[in-house]
Amino acid sequence: METTTQTEEMRVKTMPEGVAENPGRSDASSEANINLLMDVSLRVTVELGRTRMKLAQILELQHGSVVELDRLAGDPVDVFVNDRMVAHGEVVVVDDKFGVRITEMISAANEKVTI
Repeated sequence: METTTQTEEMRVKTMPEGVAENPGRSDASSEANINLLMDVSLRVTVELGRTRMKLAQILELQHGSVVELDRLAGDPVDVFVNDRMVAHGEVVVVDDKFGVRITEMISAANEKVTI
């Protein structure tokens, strides 16, 4: 019991002011804390598919070479944020540029949420 109390006290001390008192509260101080995170850069990666190649095959690649992937055209792509899968999507073209339309979000408990 004493260990649990110490752990809870440590957790409260490390949380931003105002959030520990009432986590559901939406006031100016908690909004300011969230705004601090809005400019944080994250690496977003979209994985079309994977393949395994020998070094000799990679060295033979040149402009115009086609690399066969383990997925078919039209299959969903995986969206990763900082190497963690967060969604599935489909490739779209917007103004002659490629994009990804998110079709399914992956929650922390690995539950799929269709959009």
